[in-house]
Amino acid sequence: MTDTKAPDAGRRSERSRRAIYEAALALVTEEGYTRTTIEGIAARAGVGKQTIYRWWPSKSAVLLEAFLDLAEQAAAGEAGIPDTGDLATDLKLVLRATVDEMNSPAYDGPARALAAEGVIDPVLGARFVEKLLDPQLELYATRLRSAEDAGQVRAGTDLRIALELLVGPLTHRWLLRTLPLTHAYADTVVDYALNGLAPRTP
Repeated sequence: MTDTKAPDAGRRSERSRRAIYEAALALVTEEGYTRTTIEGIAARAGVGKQTIYRWWPSKSAVLLEAFLDLAEQAAAGEAGIPDTGDLATDLKLVLRATVDEMNSPAYDGPARALAAEGVIDPVLGARFVEKLLDPQLELYATRLRSAEDAGQVRAGTDLRIALELLVGPLTHRWLLRTLPLTHAYADTVVDYALNGLAPRTP
């Protein structure tokens, strides 16, 4: 008997959506944000541009959603920053992983494009912070809060400032390309953030 079941429109739409994600991320990495267009994304994904406009109002919206999807896939199965009881070791582990991510071509191009466009477009910038940055920073706050409860961090510490001491230097070096991002650098950032710069008592 011939199978006359209609094609699964939902599955077809999901395939198209993923193809658009991949096309947007690839093009912005290869061509840069300015030269990436909706028409180019549609052609690369093998869909009509009206398909893209039906789901997103602009190329920045496409790119942001594609990047959020990429971040979700990278974080799949992760429960946040580990809590082994050794704060320095846990932070060094996660900052080393952040260095690896920042050095990855799959992350670098799209992240730079969104960061630059977010400065020009405050709405996009706010969505980037809300959807991606703030949830990631909350993982640091949670780990530092646990360390505070364990007496490893001074009571009353402003945890937002504390976590910025950790992630800020990495972001600065990555964004401005001042010096190489390495595991050794990440480890030193953790040491400086936790121990300060004052001379140590023998």
